[in-house]
Amino acid sequence: MPWLLMGLGAFSNIIQGKSGNPWLAGAGLLAFNSLYLTVVFAAFSPRLRNTRYPVYALAALTAVTVAVALGFGGNWFLFFPLLSLASGTVRALRGKPLAIWLITLSGSAGFLSGWSDAGAAGAFGIGYGTFLSGMVTATVLSLFDTIQELRATRQELARSAVEKERLRFSRDLHDLLGHTLSVVVVKAEAVRRLAPRDLDAALAQAADIEAVGRQALTEVREAVTGYRQGSLATELDRARSALDGAGIEPVVRQSGPPLPPQAAALLGWVVREGVTNAVRHSGATRCEITVHADDDQVRLTITDDGRGPVSSGASFADEAAGALALPDATTGPVGGTGLKGLTERLAAAGGTLRSGPDGPRGFRVTAELPVGAGDLADTEELSR
Repeated sequence: MPWLLMGLGAFSNIIQGKSGNPWLAGAGLLAFNSLYLTVVFAAFSPRLRNTRYPVYALAALTAVTVAVALGFGGNWFLFFPLLSLASGTVRALRGKPLAIWLITLSGSAGFLSGWSDAGAAGAFGIGYGTFLSGMVTATVLSLFDTIQELRATRQELARSAVEKERLRFSRDLHDLLGHTLSVVVVKAEAVRRLAPRDLDAALAQAADIEAVGRQALTEVREAVTGYRQGSLATELDRARSALDGAGIEPVVRQSGPPLPPQAAALLGWVVREGVTNAVRHSGATRCEITVHADDDQVRLTITDDGRGPVSSGASFADEAAGALALPDATTGPVGGTGLKGLTERLAAAGGTLRSGPDGPRGFRVTAELPVGAGDLADTEELSR
């Protein structure tokens, strides 16, 4: 819309009486401005931009532009670049039709301008400006459309990754419990049938139910523990896969001696949460995970170049794990959700977790943990 200021020269001619017929020139200027705004608003309207309405409005604008340029000449030829700019906003002309239209329009504008005694330089300037205005407008708007499509695709990939993880865990639990519960039901029916006439057989079946239940409880605990406390190497592999699937470039660096299993499991928690937040919320294009260990301490850093911290709560990994966790003699429950829960878990093991913005853009999560902290925390949990 600010490009309409190019018409100030024509407006000045009307005010100063330099146009042959001021009333007719004023009507032409009003008609051009009205049709220009109609084309632009229709081209950006979600309801009208994919219809033929902007094309019809553009055709009327073209007729008015040619009429006022030929009728009044001079500064009125500057309306051709404005016509081209409006053409670049019309989605129905994108691609080859727009290129043909702009070449035709710029050639016509240059020819008519030269024919109207504007000179070769003036004719070239009008023709070049006409072509460039429409082409630049169409290119910029096409880039904006592409960016919107990429954002929508990234969000869909993140949702897909979460759904796949949800389905995987649900399938694992179904496979684990389906057979066990069927056996429990069958043996419970046997107990009901045998109890009136053979108490010893009924007690044997009840003992089988107890054994099957204990075994199922152990298997569920192992499954949930494995889901919630995978090793660091496993979580790094999953992080690469998740980031790649979401269109985020993964960069993983690991140095130092091997970590004890419990310390690696705690850091695996941090990797899972940090990467999940990066995939679902950050809008990043790159995520760097660095693990540096020495004999006394290990430091894990997760940095992305996204839009910074969000207050969206826990990730799906935490929500699912927290909802399905069972009491275990070897694994303490996690307090809270998301990064808050991780902070409390690492603090209980003698470590620290810091998170916050990483410069003007991006987000950084830093975890520091004594190498033997995981074993110490496990010993304390067992004593409790």
